[in-house]
Amino acid sequence: PAAAPRWEPQPLSYQELQSERTEVPVSRLLEEAALGRPAKEDSGCGQLVWVGEPVVFGRADSIAGKYGVWMKDPEPVPPFTRDNTWRVDTVGTEVRQLFQYEEAEQLARGYPAKVHILPRPLESTGAVIYRGGLFFQPRHSRSVARYDLRGETITAEREIPGAGYHGQYPYSWGGYTDIDLAVDETGLWVIYSTEKARGAIVLSKLDPETLEIRRTWETNIRKRGVANSFLICGTLYTVSSYSAPNATINFAYDTATGSSRALSIPFENRFRYLSMLDYNPAERQLFAWDSFNMVTYPVRLSRA
Repeated sequence: PAAAPRWEPQPLSYQELQSERTEVPVSRLLEEAALGRPAKEDSGCGQLVWVGEPVVFGRADSIAGKYGVWMKDPEPVPPFTRDNTWRVDTVGTEVRQLFQYEEAEQLARGYPAKVHILPRPLESTGAVIYRGGLFFQPRHSRSVARYDLRGETITAEREIPGAGYHGQYPYSWGGYTDIDLAVDETGLWVIYSTEKARGAIVLSKLDPETLEIRRTWETNIRKRGVANSFLICGTLYTVSSYSAPNATINFAYDTATGSSRALSIPFENRFRYLSMLDYNPAERQLFAWDSFNMVTYPVRLSRA
């Protein structure tokens, strides 16, 4: 295989991005924040050039928390806010508990404000929270469901045609991670593979209300060959290893152009067992679950 090009952060373009951001009138920022929408000028999309060191937020205290998923809603719906934090411990066969916290600090202390019992058990660590709903894969199915956090009911469910499930096309660590949901600046995605794609990652953009597939892309990287993946600004990024302490972000696929490229951006697996990795576009951070630990990573984007 061709050697991956080296990617150096470009401090100049990053500095420009920072200075441009600060010029947005505060009143408009407050107004947009009140509406739960990021200010338009702050979309600041670009390519990932750097991932920082992991910061530990909390630690699971029982064996059920060896792997799991934790998240915040980048576009919350009242009464929820961006401070609300959510967590699912995914070890076990009947995973139905969704823990709700007022803020990340409460999660760190381990006391949920509320526990939702899902109507259907959830499979794997691929769930996300977006626009007031928990999007997840019900166990033993190739479907995606939306659980409404206010109504506490499932409001939509749809099969992803041909998607492998329950161990057909997981990420390299296993864990039935065949169907992985993701959110970025552009909306809701599902990452999976099919027999037709021969195990390569397939990406579909979903309608967050109906879960209808709006569009699908087929990439040229094998899903089992990577540890995890996430999207930023419509580009899919994959991680080389779930256990190597010095892993890399090793591949990018741009849905806008349909082109892919090899990368070599350092990525640290501090606790050697990365089971979940998602980008939060409101916080501009990666959220991860690394062997009992809930961690975040800062990221830096260059101008596209």
